[in-house]
Amino acid sequence: MALLLSSSFHQLVVVVAASLMALFLISCNAQQLTPTFYSPTCPSVTNIIRQVLVNASATDPRIGASLIRLHFHDCFVNGCDASVLLDNSATILSEKQALPNNNSLRGFEVIDLMKSRVEASCPGVVSCADILTIASEESVALVRRFNCADLNLIGGPSWAVPLGRLDSLTANRSLANSALPPPFFTVPQLKAAFAAVGLNTTVDLVALSGAHTFGRAQCGGFVDRLYNFSGSGNPDPTLNATYLNTLRQLCPRNGNASVLANLDRATPNAFDSRYFSNLQTREGLLQSDQELFSTAGEDTVAIVNRFSANQTAFFQSFVASMIRMGNIAPPPGSRGEIRRNCRVVNAASTLITTTATDGSAESGLGYETTPLASSI
Repeated sequence: MALLLSSSFHQLVVVVAASLMALFLISCNAQQLTPTFYSPTCPSVTNIIRQVLVNASATDPRIGASLIRLHFHDCFVNGCDASVLLDNSATILSEKQALPNNNSLRGFEVIDLMKSRVEASCPGVVSCADILTIASEESVALVRRFNCADLNLIGGPSWAVPLGRLDSLTANRSLANSALPPPFFTVPQLKAAFAAVGLNTTVDLVALSGAHTFGRAQCGGFVDRLYNFSGSGNPDPTLNATYLNTLRQLCPRNGNASVLANLDRATPNAFDSRYFSNLQTREGLLQSDQELFSTAGEDTVAIVNRFSANQTAFFQSFVASMIRMGNIAPPPGSRGEIRRNCRVVNAASTLITTTATDGSAESGLGYETTPLASSI
């Protein structure tokens, strides 16, 4: 009789579990990214993230730019799924050691703290991918904006962040090595990289490059421009001569490659349009930035000129492009979860399988319970 009861109970559990799975499938099939995704389950998530960012910025003025770069490097590798946050494990080769990221990406500890605070308030609800996306928006919204009429004006553009992403179960170091555009790319190479992830090769390319209006870059990312551009033995001819001399003092030949330079020499801690004005005077720090203006015949030149003359146009385009980038989805069939710790996948978790091909198509998500393996 005891065995019979045990068997009946097991069957009941299976039936209940199947019913719950069906309910999950119904709710997920209709799920799309939306700014109100956490309204019923974690309404304070943005405020929690904002407070951590405010505190971190007090001692690290670079952190906002660093978090935007983290988001960018996440989304360009199999979509915005927090794969960039995963550490090495027995089954995962972390993207953190990919060539574009190694000893360059930063801000992981701040994301960890955001996740810890969010988990304390809303356990098991908010994905690391969404935390990183919100943090990127808040990094722009909270940074000082340069304005001649009011030097104390605070805040770059802000926007309602579409939410509802899942965290990946793996990383892809090889794709990170090939998909992330390095600082020496030409405009055709940049366009190819952006097209590969579904972004447009005009406004998205120029507007998102405008994130270099604040933050820093290591000498190692541009030192060849100063002494041996493209193996010529000469400096990059597109570099302003005065700016070249300034950079050579900061980054001498065979010097410390980790020394930092401001991406925007005019207003390095502000989110404004001066980045584009710098390109017009041949004072772009990275080759990939200066190429947007100095490559004759490219349609990016006119966009640089427009954004330099009209900061509002830049802000509007930047917001639209950040949302488009944030909507880059993982490949169809990818499985996801809500990680408890952004650095590792959960030991045993509810997984979600995606079949959507883009953000506008039906999600087709399904849950299954499976044991899992654990510079600017």
